Order: sequence, then structure tokens, then C-alpha cells
Amino acid sequence: MKTDDNCIFCKLANGIIPTNKIYEDDLFTVILDADPVSRGHALILPKNHYANIFELGDKETAAIFILAKKLAIHMKDVLGCDGFNILQNNGEIAGQSVFHFHLHLIPRYKEAPNNKGLLGFTHADLSEDQIREIAEKLAQ
Repeated sequence: MKTDDNCIFCKLANGIIPTNKIYEDDLFTVILDADPVSRGHALILPKNHYANIFELGDKETAAIFILAKKLAIHMKDVLGCDGFNILQNNGEIAGQSVFHFHLHLIPRYKEAPNNKGLLGFTHADLSEDQIREIAEKLAQ
């Protein structure tokens, strides 16, 4: 197992620091977020250390999204939420504050006071030509 002794999420994922764990397997530990944005907000933490999605292995990438789907279904059934955000940030500019890959599972409730649509994002001001140009570059 490759872990980082200075990474708090490595310590959480591997049971060195106690958590409110809701699931565990060979690859991941899932805990309730200590500073949740909604009731049931959880984090899927790989037991191995990866700083971000760019370092995450293909096996873990596939497994984490299969797990996210299973947990989202289970959490919707148990918590009765009305929707769900599955969120993952890469890099400080994108909102990553802990540099150990993790996936947020955020149950959403119609009557919650903090509903802001797309998590407070505003739309970029791009023309159709600019969007087409970006698409052409990415499709190469």
C-alpha cells in the first residue's frame, strides 16, 4: 500500500484516525464528512495515496464510480434525499483543499436552506464559435 505519512486523508482512510465510517473494502473507506454541506455528506477515500484524478489508477477510477452509484442509491433510500451531487475537485483553483483524491457524495434536499443549483457556479460567457473551437481542439 502506498500512503503518505503526512496526509490526513491517508490516516482517515486507513483507520489511524477515528471516523464515522459507513463503508469499507480493500480499496476504499467511506466516511461522513466532518464539515458537511448536507445531511449525509460523505467522502469516498482511496486507501492508497493519490493526490488527484491525474494520479488515480484505472482500476481505482472504475471502482470508485461503481461504488459511488451504489452508495448514492443506498443513501437516497435511507435518507430520503431528493437529489444528489457527486463532486470531485482537482487542483487548488478547482477547490481542492486536501491533496488526496476523494469523491464527495452530497445528498440534496428540496427544503434545505443552502440549495444553490449548481453549487453556486455561474455560467461562462462563451460564444457558439468559442465552444465549437474548444470542441474541435478536444476532439483531436
